[in-house]
Amino acid sequence: MIKLSRDLTGKIRFIIDQFIPPILRDQKWFMLIPFKIIFQDKSDIFLNFKQKAYQLSEKEFSHIYEIVGADEWRQTDLNVGSIQKILGNIKGKTVLEVGCGKGYLAKMLAEKYLVTASDIMIDSKLTSGGSKLKFKVANIEFLPFRNKEFDTVVTTHTLEHIRNINKAISELRRVARKRLIIVVPKQRPYLYTFDLHLHFFPYLHSLLTTMTSGSKIKSICQEIEHDLYYQEDRE
Repeated sequence: MIKLSRDLTGKIRFIIDQFIPPILRDQKWFMLIPFKIIFQDKSDIFLNFKQKAYQLSEKEFSHIYEIVGADEWRQTDLNVGSIQKILGNIKGKTVLEVGCGKGYLAKMLAEKYLVTASDIMIDSKLTSGGSKLKFKVANIEFLPFRNKEFDTVVTTHTLEHIRNINKAISELRRVARKRLIIVVPKQRPYLYTFDLHLHFFPYLHSLLTTMTSGSKIKSICQEIEHDLYYQEDRE
C-alpha cells in the first residue's frame, strides 16, 4: 500500500467526501481506480469490506485486520491536538487503552500512569512494556476485566471498526470507574471509504446520539482537527 501521513490522509478524505457528488462517490467503478492506486493488491478487501463485514466469522474478521495491519506503518491515527487533550484529561492512577494498535499512546500514558493496553492482536514486539505498561489481547465486545477496574478508560479510532458498537460501549463503561474518553474520526458515511470503518460520525450530534441515546450523561464532545473527542464522567 502507498504510505500516506495521517494529515495527508485526512485532507484527501475531506476533499473526496465533500466535493465529489454522492451519486459518483458511491459508485464502485468510480472509486476503483483510486483504490487500486492506494491499496494495490489489497484493494478488493477495502472495496468489499462493508458489504461482507457482518457475514464474517470472528476469525475471518480478525484475519482481514491481520492482512491489512501487516502493511500499516503509521504509529498512530491520532492528531497532535487529540493526543494533548487525552493526556491532559486522565483521571486517577490506572488507565486502560482499548484498541492500542502499535502502543504509541499507551507508551505516552505510561510515563505518568499504570497502563494496560489491549487490542484484538498484539505485536510480539509490544509484549514487554515495563512495570507501568502491560499489553493484553482482548476483544472490545468482551473485555476480560472486572467492573470499574480502571480509573480512566480510553479508546481512539476504534469504535468505527466495531460490528456491535453498542456492546462495545457497554463494556467500556463497565470497566471504567471515573472517566471514559473516546476519539473517533469525523467522517461522512459512504459505501467505499479508504479504511475498514463500519460506523461514521460526520457531526458532533452523531457521536452524542450514539453515546447518550437521549439519556442525561455528564459528558463533553468537541471537534479536534478532523477528530471528535468525547469525555464522560462515570462518578
